Amino acid sequence: MRLLIRLLFVLGGLAGVLAVTLAAGLRQGLLALLGIGFGAALQGARFGFTTGWRDYIERRDPQGLWAQMLLLALAAALTLPLLAANPGELVGAVAPLTVSLVLGAFLFGAAMQLADGCGSGTLYKAGAGAPLSVVVLPTFAIGSFVGASHQPAWIALGGLPAVDLLVLGWPLALLLTVAGCALVAWLAARGARQNSRARLSGEPAALRSALDAASGYGGWARRWWIGALVLAVLYTAHLVVAGQPWGIVYGIGVWGAKVAAALGWSPVGDPFWGSAPHAARLTEPVLADVTSVTNLGLIYGALVAARWNGAAAFATPSARRLIAASVAGLVMGYSSRMAFGCNVGAFFGGVASASVHGWVWFALAFAGSIVGVRIRRRVAG
Repeated sequence: MRLLIRLLFVLGGLAGVLAVTLAAGLRQGLLALLGIGFGAALQGARFGFTTGWRDYIERRDPQGLWAQMLLLALAAALTLPLLAANPGELVGAVAPLTVSLVLGAFLFGAAMQLADGCGSGTLYKAGAGAPLSVVVLPTFAIGSFVGASHQPAWIALGGLPAVDLLVLGWPLALLLTVAGCALVAWLAARGARQNSRARLSGEPAALRSALDAASGYGGWARRWWIGALVLAVLYTAHLVVAGQPWGIVYGIGVWGAKVAAALGWSPVGDPFWGSAPHAARLTEPVLADVTSVTNLGLIYGALVAARWNGAAAFATPSARRLIAASVAGLVMGYSSRMAFGCNVGAFFGGVASASVHGWVWFALAFAGSIVGVRIRRRVAG
C-alpha cells in the first residue's frame, strides 16, 4: 500500500510539472520541479532557519547555524562565478542598506519565532500539514501584500547605497563571504563550548571531562549536512533557470494581491502594485510568476516528504498560540517587504550574492529572534 502511495505522489508531481509546462512554458515547469525539490529537501532535512537560531539562543546548540553557514558558503562558491560571467543574464540579490532594512529585519526575526517558521519554513510546514503554519500562511500573504504597497515609503526614509562585493571580482568576493561564514560558525562553536563548560563547572574534574566530550558539538546531524548540500545545488539551478536567486516573499504577496483584486481592490495608483512589472503580475496567471510557481512546488514537495513514510503527526496548538502565530504572520509578511525579503530572499540570497545587506539582515534578524524567543516562551506557557 505504501509503495502505491509513493508511486501516486511521484506521478502527481510529474503530472503537475507537465501541466505547468503546458500552461506556462518549459522554464516555469522546471521551476515547479525545482520547487518540489526545495520542499522535499527542507522537510526531509527539517532544515529550518528559525529552529536553528532558536536552538542556539536557548541551548547554545550550534548545529543549525553551522549548517546554514555551510549552505551559504557552498551557494556562493557555485553562483558567484556564474553571476560574474553573466552580468546581464543572471542577477544577484543586491539591496541598499536602508533604515527599512534594519527595522524590518529585526521585526521579522522576532515574528518568525512566534510563527515557528520564516517564509520558507511557513511554506514547507504548511505543506507538511502543521496546523500553526496553515494558519500563518494566509496572514503572511496579507502582510506581504500590504507591506509591498508601503515599501516605497519605507525606502524613502533613506540609508546607504547597496554594497556589492562582486565589484571586487568574484574570487575576492567569495573569499570574504566564506570568511564571514567561517567567523559566524566559529563564534557559534565558541558560545557552545563556553555554555558547556559553565554547565559542567560544578562537576568533579574527571566526570566534567567525560561529559564535556560527550556533549560536544563536533559531529553534525547528518540531515543538516545533507540538507545544506542539496539546497545549495537547487539554489544554483534556480539561479540558472530563473535568472535570479530563489525567493519566497514576493510570490506570497502576489497571492495576497490577487485575492484583494478579486474582492474589488484596484492596483491603480498603488505605489508598488500599480507600477510595472508588478501590475502585470496581477493580470497574468499565477503560474507565470517565477516565485509563485516555485512556492507551489515547494508546498507539494514538503507534502510528499512528510507523508513518504506515512502520515505526519503534529501537536494541536492552543487557541492562544494560534492567535499569536496569525498576528506574527502579519508582521512577518509586512516586515519582509521592509527588509527586501525573508531568510531566503534577503539573508541566503543576499549573502550568496556577496551583498553586504544579507549580513546586515542576519545580524538584525538574529537580534530580533532573541526577543522573539522570549516572547514565545510566555505565549507557549
